[in-house]
Amino acid sequence: MTKAEACLWKYVLKAGQLKGYRFRRQRPALKYIADFMCMELMLIIEVDGITHHWEETILKDKKKQDDLEAAGFTVLRFKDEEVLNDLNAVHAFLEEWVDKKQSSKSTPI
Repeated sequence: MTKAEACLWKYVLKAGQLKGYRFRRQRPALKYIADFMCMELMLIIEVDGITHHWEETILKDKKKQDDLEAAGFTVLRFKDEEVLNDLNAVHAFLEEWVDKKQSSKSTPI
């Protein structure tokens, strides 16, 4: 686990800290490993380090994201720098995303 992943886990996702939802780290999803996953929200959070700037890795990430989204997951990506330099903004974004997800579940179609 990278430093950025450890920070996101410890201060935002661990033990139901994000609105009571249970996240798992380094979980299998299809044929991939997701950095963080919440099955109840069908949410996968990826934290991308420097290797994710390489062309080969960018292509693999796109394929992974496309496959996971086709299976019904939402994939949210954050750069290491975002997590390490502005964890509060990342946390606020995730809380807002969860709020929108919850309100869309309760809105009749």
